[in-house]
Amino acid sequence: MMPNTIVNPADTPERQHEKLLTIVAALMKRVEQATDDSGAAYAQFQRAVLLEDQVRDRTRDLEHALDLLNQSNAQLELAMGAAEAARRNLADAIETIQEGFGLFGPDDVLVLCNSRFGMHMPDVRVQLIPGMTFGNYIDVVSRSTHLVLPLHETREDWVARRLRRHADRHVMFNAEMIWDRWVQVSEHRTADGGTVVLQTDLTDVMRFEREERDRLLDDQARLVRATLDHISQGVCIFDREGRMVGWNRRLAELLSIPVAGARRGVTFSTLLGMLQGRASIGPGMTVAALEEWAQSRDRRPPLTFDLRSGADIMLSAFAQEMPDGGFVMSFTDVTAERAAAEAMEMANESLERRVLERTLELEDALTQAERANSARSRFVAAASHDLLQPLSAAKLFMASLSDGGLGTDAEITLAKAQNALVSVEGILGDLLDISKLEAGKAALNVGSVRLGHILRQLHDEFSPVATAKGLRLNLLPTSAVVTSDTTYLRRILQNLIGNAIRYTEEGRVLVGVRRSRNRVRVAVIDTGPGIPEEEQENIFREFHRLNARASAAEGMGLGLAIVERACALLGHPLLLTSEPGRGTSFVLTLPLAAQTGH
Repeated sequence: MMPNTIVNPADTPERQHEKLLTIVAALMKRVEQATDDSGAAYAQFQRAVLLEDQVRDRTRDLEHALDLLNQSNAQLELAMGAAEAARRNLADAIETIQEGFGLFGPDDVLVLCNSRFGMHMPDVRVQLIPGMTFGNYIDVVSRSTHLVLPLHETREDWVARRLRRHADRHVMFNAEMIWDRWVQVSEHRTADGGTVVLQTDLTDVMRFEREERDRLLDDQARLVRATLDHISQGVCIFDREGRMVGWNRRLAELLSIPVAGARRGVTFSTLLGMLQGRASIGPGMTVAALEEWAQSRDRRPPLTFDLRSGADIMLSAFAQEMPDGGFVMSFTDVTAERAAAEAMEMANESLERRVLERTLELEDALTQAERANSARSRFVAAASHDLLQPLSAAKLFMASLSDGGLGTDAEITLAKAQNALVSVEGILGDLLDISKLEAGKAALNVGSVRLGHILRQLHDEFSPVATAKGLRLNLLPTSAVVTSDTTYLRRILQNLIGNAIRYTEEGRVLVGVRRSRNRVRVAVIDTGPGIPEEEQENIFREFHRLNARASAAEGMGLGLAIVERACALLGHPLLLTSEPGRGTSFVLTLPLAAQTGH
């Protein structure tokens, strides 16, 4: 096998093939000329044949590799052509964009841009080329003489703020240029982390919006002027330097100053000087205080004060600060309101005097009525007490006559006379109780009272009366101990049970007791005719009887009046429930004195 140095791998396949053929020819010639009997020539021939086969295989491989290389080169040329075409298409596409366009890669290096990128800054536009970093781009832009920096902001501050905003995924702001031009700058992140920068000319839009705003302001100014001239208040507007910038005609009329005096540029101090001799400030405010308020640079609170213009006109002034540091002042004619208020005040004073006089008269009348009532109560009490003594004597005489063996007719007459005396005695007792309760001289002895004991006594007292009328008197037993006055509690229950029996013609009268927490309710329920709703308040009046005969034996209508006054004196609530044709229920609520059962 021949050494590898015989054929140079760097040679072309044709050159290598040519060399191999030359070598083969030389070897064949040497074999033919050799006379060695040992067979070396034949061995050399074999090696030559083998070498020829290897050269042929190597040549074939080299030719295949060359074909693959040629194909790769062709594909690469196609790919490079496509990439170049795509790049040209992209450049043509971004060149058609009306805005300035710049594309920064993920490493913040400018990849490409169109011819309008930085067009608003011709002094630095030539420096904006691919390969520069985003930081260099911001630094170059900040040095442009066409860029107008925000007020009170240095170039370094602008650069630092701009780089901070670059960290956001989306950025959009308006940049002002010289010669009243405006550019909107937009930044957007791409999917691979790059940045697209768009620069849009907003000059026409900004100028149009400003013209529209000025037109609206002019329209608003005309509207404000028309409004001010048609309101009844006088209005003047001052800027932060205290100079008048707006007013209406009503101002001169109310302040009695010349119309020429209210003009643009007049200071607030000058206006106050015009008011000297024409108007006077009311109490609580001075000219010096007004000037100090108007000249203050701090936050000014609203002011309200009165101003008298001439001899008859009273004005209410109101001053308030505006957001721009100026202030507005309004003057309202309140002459009629103040006159009406003074008249109302005088009327109120007169009415108060009349009310006071009437009150004193009523107090005198009430005192006299109380005296008369007290005198009446004392008279009734005295008369009742004095009349009870002869009645008692008459009852004793009647009792002595009944033991004298009178005839049947005389005994009947004597019994009727005794009953009449008993009725009169009951009426006088009721009158005496009423007079004591009204005069507030009822002697109370409040303590623990066994309710069941009182109810048993009343049951024994009224059972014969109920039986005589064919009624059932049912009383539920109880062991409750309540806090009350024994005498008046007995009188209350006595009148309630007596009234129930008196006005019930058939059925029954039920007296029940129910305990609830720390209270006891005593209910007196009958099956009588009931009480109409319109009469339920009247039954507690003195001498008022519902559907009763005008007989002293039936009572004089004082029982429920005594019940109401006694309940009020003891603080025992009394509830009435009734319906015509379905009976009546009185419920008396008493406080428990101890924990007891029923």
